[in-house]
Amino acid sequence: MMIKIKQFTFNPVGENTYILYDETKQCAIIDPGMYDNKEQNEFTNFIKSEKLNPVLLLNTHCHYDHVFGNKFVFDIWGLKPRFHKGELVVLQAISSYLPSMGLKYNLSPEPDVFLPEIGKVLFGDSILELIYAPGHSPAHLCFYARQHNFLIGGDVLFYKSIGRTDLPGGNHAQLIDSIQNNLFTLPDDCEVYPGHGPSTSIGFEKLHNPFLK
Repeated sequence: MMIKIKQFTFNPVGENTYILYDETKQCAIIDPGMYDNKEQNEFTNFIKSEKLNPVLLLNTHCHYDHVFGNKFVFDIWGLKPRFHKGELVVLQAISSYLPSMGLKYNLSPEPDVFLPEIGKVLFGDSILELIYAPGHSPAHLCFYARQHNFLIGGDVLFYKSIGRTDLPGGNHAQLIDSIQNNLFTLPDDCEVYPGHGPSTSIGFEKLHNPFLK
């Protein structure tokens, strides 16, 4: 059973939105960042063309660029987001600051189900393990497909970089600790699909990431 990964880059800050799906055609939507009608259409057209059935809406964390599409996904497929409860304050704060940035925001629904620090989520015949990695945001989660050895990493670890920690709830020491203890324990050839920019691998970042020397 293979998990296929479809990546989109959406919205004014170039956020990576992911659809994960397997042979059952059930899919998980992770960090939907679509901002305007064009991006919404691109997203839905892919789901229609692959005949997918969205069953999970997941947020690694709740900064605005990762939740722009939550309301749209809820309206079309009836899915409420799932994330760690420590991110709820981050979600609830968006509407107070985003207008001052000149960006529009359709209010995301709040979860019926929160995700724990340790556990798993299921779609189709596939399993994603939860990895708790706070520091960029208060209760950030990553999603690890052990069978296929890839990580949907959100804004924790990037190609030769790390998530910023100057936003409310950010903590640089905590982020470094999360990467060293929770991500760098994964196999070196684990592919990391981040919230921004190109994919990378755990082993490459151990060797080449200037923030983790």
